[in-house]
Amino acid sequence: MTEAVAATRRSRITPEREAELYEAVLDLLREVGYDALTMDAVAARTRSSKATLYRQWGGKAELVAKAVRHNKQPGRAGDVDTGSLRGDLHALTLRADDCEMEQSSALMRGLAMAVHGNPDLLKAFREHLIEPEMAEFRRVLQRAVDRGEVRADNPAIRFVMHMMIGAFAARTMIDEQPPTQDFLLSYIDAVVLPAFGVPAS
Repeated sequence: MTEAVAATRRSRITPEREAELYEAVLDLLREVGYDALTMDAVAARTRSSKATLYRQWGGKAELVAKAVRHNKQPGRAGDVDTGSLRGDLHALTLRADDCEMEQSSALMRGLAMAVHGNPDLLKAFREHLIEPEMAEFRRVLQRAVDRGEVRADNPAIRFVMHMMIGAFAARTMIDEQPPTQDFLLSYIDAVVLPAFGVPAS
């Protein structure tokens, strides 16, 4: 699909209407899960036509991935520049409050099995969530390298997403508690920064 065609397709729905649709999709995901979610149900919940939904998103996988992405806090990691790696990572973490983190954690747990059992959903998640997140963290780390905080050959650089996602997911499995700002900030200081050779204070 060309960029012009994609832009034409997207322009049929206003940003406000798009946000409403995404919220409805997330509500349905929480209620019935990915496998039971249908485009018919989304159309009924949002008073839309299925034709409009398919024209805008192509299918359920892309719609769900974009809804989850939209649910994340606005702004880009590339926009965060506090002057230090610790400050940048803390600022990114503080964009979501504890309630939002708990909701995101529950949503991702519900989608975990579906992602790995559905190639289309996995592809959509990689395109709309994983790759953009990785690119954002790479920009933050590149600035730390440029400032001389982190060595360019530090092997931990390629594992930053593994560390951050791992902490977020493991919090519930190991501690039976949702991820919180305090937990993630402490994790960054105790685990992530030492891996990059950066002092936590």
